[in-house]
Amino acid sequence: MTTQTAPLEQTYQGQFGEFTINKSDRNSVIVYRSGLMIAALSFAIGSALVLFYRQANIYPWLTLLYACFSIALGISLLTIHIYMVELHRLLQLFWLIGNITAVVLVLSRGLSLATTIYYQPLSILGIGFVFAALTGIFFKEAFCFNRLETKLLTPIVPLLLLGHLTGILPISVERTLLGIWAVLFLLFAIRKAVQAIPDDIGDKSVFTYLASQRSAKA
Repeated sequence: MTTQTAPLEQTYQGQFGEFTINKSDRNSVIVYRSGLMIAALSFAIGSALVLFYRQANIYPWLTLLYACFSIALGISLLTIHIYMVELHRLLQLFWLIGNITAVVLVLSRGLSLATTIYYQPLSILGIGFVFAALTGIFFKEAFCFNRLETKLLTPIVPLLLLGHLTGILPISVERTLLGIWAVLFLLFAIRKAVQAIPDDIGDKSVFTYLASQRSAKA
């Protein structure tokens, strides 16, 4: 009995001509989705600790989980396929600004990151750039794949962050939004894991066309 496997290279008809999806393309999607899964799991575990445990000894764990979340998100931002190069670079810049801010706050104030964010909401003006990058991924996925969970996450993330920043949301509402965010983020990552890989690669002929347009303008 023989086992049939999908070919490593497949040719498709794109908007601007034929293109080939190869092993490297598939691997980049696997890395992108793996990053999302690690980020979602880290965020979900951290959220569960905040919502259900709430002991002082969780703060070092929250910092570690945030680091895992942020590094994994950065890997996903490196490997995500977005047609607009400027938007892709902007999301990466947001991630970088947010993480530089987080490191500076932790080193300068000697407090855990979670403590700083909770008691000093203005810190969200810097750290929030990481979550702006995450929201960009949610928006992209909602636009490209019409996913319900990402349609909900796109407004929930800024609503919670801006609500905490301005102090207009009751604690009970913040906790509810955080729980919804964690569940939907994890659901999103799980659904991405079983999605057809070519979906996340997109139409490579568009990438080629846009690259040629930029070269012609240079």
